[in-house]
Amino acid sequence: MAINRTLVYAAVGMMVAAAGVAVADSYASNKQVDFFAPGKHQFYVWCASGKDFTTVEKGKSAEDAQMKLYNAVKAEGRSACWPVWQGRVAG
Repeated sequence: MAINRTLVYAAVGMMVAAAGVAVADSYASNKQVDFFAPGKHQFYVWCASGKDFTTVEKGKSAEDAQMKLYNAVKAEGRSACWPVWQGRVAG
């Protein structure tokens, strides 16, 4: 009886692990789709001066929005700040 229980526990453990991998894969796929999608993208802007901030920028993709934000931040005189993509936001 103990062997059967062990096999059941092992099988259940493998199913839980497989479900976790599937969820993580789905999450990664959604993030990749969001990166290339048009719309509003959220960024954490890291500044060497320590005056970091979070903001949203519209773009054809995350890369487009990031470049717009990067150029805007540089135009404001913040030459030591870099936007880091956090994800796409609704709206």
